[in-house]
Amino acid sequence: MNFSYWEIKTWLSKTDFCIVGSGIVGLNCALHLKELYPESRILVLEKGMLPQGASTKNAGFACFGSLSEILDDLKSHSQEEVTELVEKRYEGLKLLRKTLGDNKINYKNNGGFELFTREDVELFESCLENREAINKMLFPIFKEDVFSLKDNIFNFKNIQNQYILNTFEGQIDTGKMMEALLQKAHSKGIKILNNIVIEEFVENGNSVKLKTNQFEISTSKLLIATNGFAAQFIGQKVKPARAQVLITKPIENLHIKGTFHLDKGYYYFRNIDNRILLGGGRNLDFKGEETVNFGLTDLIQNKLENLLINTILPNTPFEVEHRWSGIMGVGNQKRAIVRPISDNVFCGVRLGGMGVAIGSLVGKELAELL
Repeated sequence: MNFSYWEIKTWLSKTDFCIVGSGIVGLNCALHLKELYPESRILVLEKGMLPQGASTKNAGFACFGSLSEILDDLKSHSQEEVTELVEKRYEGLKLLRKTLGDNKINYKNNGGFELFTREDVELFESCLENREAINKMLFPIFKEDVFSLKDNIFNFKNIQNQYILNTFEGQIDTGKMMEALLQKAHSKGIKILNNIVIEEFVENGNSVKLKTNQFEISTSKLLIATNGFAAQFIGQKVKPARAQVLITKPIENLHIKGTFHLDKGYYYFRNIDNRILLGGGRNLDFKGEETVNFGLTDLIQNKLENLLINTILPNTPFEVEHRWSGIMGVGNQKRAIVRPISDNVFCGVRLGGMGVAIGSLVGKELAELL
């Protein structure tokens, strides 16, 4: 610990609020705390070089749930709970766009499409039968029907002849979003330190003492925004869920536009920079993908490539350029956990794969717990 007086004075002293995690939730929490307490000193600690987890690794879907996902949620949640989930996701997306601006995040409303394989006849028919009821359920939120039918205009193969279209779904550039959030946080005087791992924390009266891999520090309030990595802080109510992704090299004359869901959302793809970004496959090995370790598996990567060859780009040559993984936070319930852990420690975690949609709102709610 070879810190100078200047380093200690500027970064490591008199911290009012310390936030663990510099992703969507953590930075939005910091920004809202700065609005509530303009003179406060806020320090954000991040264990990665960039925001770990999923904030810079997600697919950039500005979505709130496909029709089959909503129907699946209704099996384990009440109609009121599911309606509330959708509304929170929609309001969270509006907050994200308001906070950063559509240009800064490259927001585009190209619509969202749910595809059904030829074998998914039962699921497809169930969605068709329930579409009107779900549109009625969501009408108070959107003031018009959300889900409609669309012919297979993109010529995908081995699927049903029609998609279910969600005209309210959009897409963003995840990298630009996080860059804009970081810039905004820095402009407000919020300090962010990277490559810092929290080893333990102890409450002491009206403060919390943190021990990290680099230093020890005290803060008045500690806010945990680590989503998929939250189990070490709050126990097994949050389980990690790894998501594997790949992206092709640019494809000439790529005609596919929009966000696409397949197999109850377990697979998802979109256009970006004349490429196809495709992710998913966690359902092939739920237990194996319940991990905090980044990595790729042949089982899932081969399935993703198979989908590209046989469904998404059946008559188009392509090359895969990049592959990566991210860590989400899931649980038995879809609702995020935003609550006090103790008098001086609070958490906003378990975003359930909807970080882009609800991350801004969860960050705001976490700040408002104080």
